[in-house]
Amino acid sequence: MSSAHTHDPLDIVDWGHRGYEEAFAQQKALVASRRTGEIPDTLVFTEHAPVYTIGMRKGARQHLIWSEAQLKAQGLQVIHSNRGGDITYHGPGQVVGYPIISLQARRDLHAYLRDLEEVVIRTLSTFGLVAARRDGKTGIWLGERKICAIGVAVRTWITYHGFALNVNPNMDHFSGIVPCGITDGTVTSMQTELGTVIDLNVVKERLAVEFRRVFRNTPATHEQS
Repeated sequence: MSSAHTHDPLDIVDWGHRGYEEAFAQQKALVASRRTGEIPDTLVFTEHAPVYTIGMRKGARQHLIWSEAQLKAQGLQVIHSNRGGDITYHGPGQVVGYPIISLQARRDLHAYLRDLEEVVIRTLSTFGLVAARRDGKTGIWLGERKICAIGVAVRTWITYHGFALNVNPNMDHFSGIVPCGITDGTVTSMQTELGTVIDLNVVKERLAVEFRRVFRNTPATHEQS
Protein backbone atom coordinates (compact mmCIF):
# COMPACT_ATOMS: atom_id res chain seq x y z
CA MET A 1 0.00 0.00 0.00
CA SER A 2 1.16 3.50 -0.72
CA SER A 3 1.70 6.07 1.99
CA ALA A 4 2.99 8.72 -0.41
CA HIS A 5 -0.19 10.76 -0.06
CA THR A 6 -0.78 10.15 3.65
CA HIS A 7 -1.63 13.76 4.45
CA ASP A 8 -3.38 14.71 1.21
CA PRO A 9 -7.11 15.44 1.37
CA LEU A 10 -9.66 13.02 -0.04
CA ASP A 11 -13.21 14.01 -0.92
CA ILE A 12 -16.05 11.48 -0.81
CA VAL A 13 -18.96 12.38 -3.10
CA ASP A 14 -22.26 10.52 -3.53
CA TRP A 15 -24.06 11.25 -6.80
CA GLY A 16 -27.01 9.02 -5.96
CA HIS A 17 -28.73 7.66 -9.09
CA ARG A 18 -27.00 8.85 -12.25
CA GLY A 19 -27.21 7.76 -15.89
CA TYR A 20 -24.06 6.08 -17.16
CA GLU A 21 -23.36 8.55 -19.97
CA GLU A 22 -23.95 11.54 -17.71
CA ALA A 23 -21.66 10.04 -15.09
CA PHE A 24 -18.98 9.39 -17.71
CA ALA A 25 -19.06 13.02 -18.83
CA GLN A 26 -18.85 14.19 -15.22
CA GLN A 27 -15.93 11.86 -14.56
CA LYS A 28 -14.00 13.41 -17.45
CA ALA A 29 -14.71 16.87 -16.06
CA LEU A 30 -13.42 15.78 -12.65
CA VAL A 31 -10.28 14.34 -14.23
CA ALA A 32 -9.60 17.72 -15.85
CA SER A 33 -10.20 19.50 -12.53
CA ARG A 34 -7.93 17.09 -10.69
CA ARG A 35 -5.17 17.57 -13.27
CA THR A 36 -5.21 21.34 -12.74
CA GLY A 37 -5.39 20.97 -8.96
CA GLU A 38 -8.87 22.50 -8.65
CA ILE A 39 -10.06 19.49 -6.67
CA PRO A 40 -8.29 16.96 -4.41
CA ASP A 41 -8.36 13.21 -4.96
CA THR A 42 -12.03 12.22 -4.97
CA LEU A 43 -14.01 9.00 -4.55
CA VAL A 44 -17.42 9.16 -6.21
CA PHE A 45 -20.25 6.76 -5.38
CA THR A 46 -23.23 6.28 -7.68
CA GLU A 47 -25.93 3.89 -8.88
CA HIS A 48 -26.75 3.56 -12.56
CA ALA A 49 -29.96 2.81 -14.41
CA PRO A 50 -29.80 -0.71 -15.93
CA VAL A 51 -27.05 -0.74 -18.55
CA TYR A 52 -24.53 -3.08 -20.14
CA THR A 53 -21.18 -1.41 -20.71
CA ILE A 54 -18.68 -2.86 -23.16
CA GLY A 55 -15.03 -2.34 -22.27
CA MET A 56 -11.92 -2.20 -24.43
CA ARG A 57 -11.14 -5.93 -24.38
CA LYS A 58 -11.15 -7.48 -27.86
CA GLY A 59 -14.31 -9.47 -28.60
CA ALA A 60 -16.23 -8.04 -25.63
CA ARG A 61 -19.35 -7.33 -27.71
CA GLN A 62 -19.66 -11.04 -28.52
CA HIS A 63 -20.54 -11.61 -24.87
CA LEU A 64 -23.85 -9.76 -25.25
CA ILE A 65 -26.50 -12.52 -25.30
CA TRP A 66 -29.89 -10.83 -25.31
CA SER A 67 -31.50 -9.58 -28.51
CA GLU A 68 -32.57 -5.99 -29.11
CA ALA A 69 -36.15 -6.99 -28.26
CA GLN A 70 -35.08 -8.56 -24.95
CA LEU A 71 -32.96 -5.55 -24.07
CA LYS A 72 -35.89 -3.22 -24.75
CA ALA A 73 -38.26 -5.38 -22.71
CA GLN A 74 -35.89 -5.20 -19.74
CA GLY A 75 -35.22 -1.47 -20.15
CA LEU A 76 -31.49 -2.03 -20.68
CA GLN A 77 -29.12 0.23 -22.58
CA VAL A 78 -25.89 -0.96 -24.20
CA ILE A 79 -23.00 1.53 -24.13
CA HIS A 80 -19.40 1.28 -25.25
CA SER A 81 -16.91 2.47 -22.64
CA ASN A 82 -13.19 3.25 -22.71
CA ARG A 83 -12.52 1.45 -19.44
CA GLY A 84 -10.49 -1.73 -19.33
CA GLY A 85 -12.19 -5.11 -19.30
CA ASP A 86 -15.04 -6.95 -20.99
CA ILE A 87 -18.82 -6.46 -20.88
CA THR A 88 -20.46 -5.89 -17.52
CA TYR A 89 -23.76 -4.86 -15.98
CA HIS A 90 -24.63 -1.82 -13.90
CA GLY A 91 -27.96 -1.27 -12.22
CA PRO A 92 -29.82 -0.23 -9.08
CA GLY A 93 -28.70 -2.06 -5.97
CA GLN A 94 -25.07 -1.97 -7.06
CA VAL A 95 -22.51 0.39 -5.52
CA VAL A 96 -20.36 1.88 -8.26
CA GLY A 97 -17.19 3.63 -7.15
CA TYR A 98 -15.25 6.05 -9.34
CA PRO A 99 -11.92 7.12 -7.80
CA ILE A 100 -10.52 10.28 -9.40
CA ILE A 101 -7.01 9.84 -8.05
CA SER A 102 -3.67 11.31 -9.08
CA LEU A 103 -0.96 8.69 -9.56
CA GLN A 104 1.71 11.28 -10.33
CA ALA A 105 3.66 10.44 -7.17
CA ARG A 106 4.07 6.74 -7.97
CA ARG A 107 2.92 6.15 -11.57
CA ASP A 108 2.18 2.49 -10.95
CA LEU A 109 -1.16 1.33 -12.34
CA HIS A 110 -0.62 -2.24 -11.15
CA ALA A 111 -0.14 -1.07 -7.54
CA TYR A 112 -3.22 1.14 -7.86
CA LEU A 113 -5.33 -1.82 -8.97
CA ARG A 114 -4.06 -3.95 -6.09
CA ASP A 115 -4.96 -1.17 -3.64
CA LEU A 116 -8.44 -0.81 -5.16
CA GLU A 117 -8.97 -4.56 -4.84
CA GLU A 118 -7.80 -4.40 -1.24
CA VAL A 119 -10.44 -1.79 -0.42
CA VAL A 120 -13.22 -4.10 -1.62
CA ILE A 121 -11.75 -7.20 0.05
CA ARG A 122 -11.52 -5.40 3.39
CA THR A 123 -15.03 -4.01 3.04
CA LEU A 124 -16.54 -7.42 2.35
CA SER A 125 -14.67 -8.94 5.30
CA THR A 126 -16.53 -6.61 7.67
CA PHE A 127 -19.76 -8.26 6.46
CA GLY A 128 -18.33 -11.73 7.09
CA LEU A 129 -17.53 -12.44 3.43
CA VAL A 130 -14.09 -13.87 2.69
CA ALA A 131 -13.27 -12.42 -0.72
CA ALA A 132 -10.06 -12.62 -2.72
CA ARG A 133 -8.39 -11.97 -6.03
CA ARG A 134 -8.43 -14.84 -8.52
CA ASP A 135 -5.39 -15.76 -10.59
CA GLY A 136 -5.72 -14.61 -14.17
CA LYS A 137 -9.06 -12.88 -13.52
CA THR A 138 -10.06 -9.32 -12.79
CA GLY A 139 -12.34 -8.23 -9.98
CA ILE A 140 -13.07 -9.67 -6.55
CA TRP A 141 -14.29 -13.21 -5.99
CA LEU A 142 -15.84 -15.54 -3.44
CA GLY A 143 -14.42 -18.78 -4.72
CA GLU A 144 -15.64 -18.98 -8.33
CA ARG A 145 -18.38 -16.40 -7.77
CA LYS A 146 -17.57 -12.84 -8.85
CA ILE A 147 -19.01 -10.20 -6.55
CA CYS A 148 -17.21 -7.07 -7.76
CA ALA A 149 -16.15 -6.00 -11.25
CA ILE A 150 -13.17 -3.69 -11.68
CA GLY A 151 -12.30 -1.74 -14.82
CA VAL A 152 -10.21 1.42 -14.79
CA ALA A 153 -8.78 4.02 -17.10
CA VAL A 154 -6.04 6.61 -16.66
CA ARG A 155 -5.56 9.98 -18.33
CA THR A 156 -2.38 11.96 -17.61
CA TRP A 157 -1.94 9.73 -14.54
CA ILE A 158 -5.38 10.62 -13.19
CA THR A 159 -7.61 7.58 -12.65
CA TYR A 160 -11.28 7.24 -13.54
CA HIS A 161 -13.86 4.48 -13.93
CA GLY A 162 -13.40 2.00 -11.05
CA PHE A 163 -15.42 -0.77 -9.41
CA ALA A 164 -18.98 -2.10 -9.27
CA LEU A 165 -19.88 -4.04 -6.12
CA ASN A 166 -23.00 -6.20 -6.30
CA VAL A 167 -24.99 -5.47 -3.16
CA ASN A 168 -28.69 -6.00 -3.98
CA PRO A 169 -28.89 -5.79 -7.80
CA ASN A 170 -31.37 -7.59 -10.06
CA MET A 171 -29.28 -10.70 -10.67
CA ASP A 172 -31.52 -11.76 -13.58
CA HIS A 173 -29.97 -8.95 -15.64
CA PHE A 174 -26.64 -10.78 -15.61
CA SER A 175 -28.31 -13.48 -17.72
CA GLY A 176 -28.25 -11.18 -20.75
CA ILE A 177 -24.46 -11.24 -21.00
CA VAL A 178 -21.45 -13.41 -20.34
CA PRO A 179 -20.44 -11.19 -17.41
CA CYS A 180 -16.85 -9.98 -17.83
CA GLY A 181 -16.40 -12.86 -20.28
CA ILE A 182 -16.51 -15.40 -17.44
CA THR A 183 -16.66 -18.98 -18.72
CA ASP A 184 -15.51 -20.79 -15.58
CA GLY A 185 -17.49 -19.08 -12.86
CA THR A 186 -20.64 -17.16 -11.96
CA VAL A 187 -21.66 -13.83 -10.48
CA THR A 188 -23.08 -13.23 -7.03
CA SER A 189 -24.13 -10.42 -4.71
CA MET A 190 -23.94 -9.59 -1.03
CA GLN A 191 -27.69 -10.22 -0.78
CA THR A 192 -27.33 -13.64 -2.39
CA GLU A 193 -24.47 -14.61 -0.11
CA LEU A 194 -25.90 -13.23 3.14
CA GLY A 195 -29.56 -14.00 2.51
CA THR A 196 -30.76 -10.50 3.31
CA VAL A 197 -31.08 -7.06 1.73
CA ILE A 198 -28.09 -4.87 2.58
CA ASP A 199 -28.30 -1.11 3.15
CA LEU A 200 -26.27 0.50 0.36
CA ASN A 201 -25.44 3.49 2.55
CA VAL A 202 -23.82 1.20 5.12
CA VAL A 203 -21.73 -0.41 2.36
CA LYS A 204 -20.68 2.99 1.00
CA GLU A 205 -19.69 4.18 4.46
CA ARG A 206 -17.48 1.12 4.94
CA LEU A 207 -15.97 1.47 1.47
CA ALA A 208 -15.08 5.08 2.28
CA VAL A 209 -13.42 4.05 5.55
CA GLU A 210 -11.37 1.32 3.89
CA PHE A 211 -10.50 3.54 0.93
CA ARG A 212 -9.02 6.12 3.28
CA ARG A 213 -7.12 3.45 5.16
CA VAL A 214 -5.63 1.85 2.06
CA PHE A 215 -4.92 4.98 0.03
CA ARG A 216 -4.14 7.36 2.87
CA ASN A 217 -2.82 4.93 5.48
CA THR A 218 -4.85 6.68 8.17
CA PRO A 219 -7.12 5.18 10.84
CA ALA A 220 -10.11 7.36 9.83
CA THR A 221 -10.92 7.68 13.53
CA HIS A 222 -13.72 10.17 12.86
CA GLU A 223 -15.77 7.40 11.25
CA GLN A 224 -17.26 4.38 12.89
CA SER A 225 -15.33 1.14 12.45
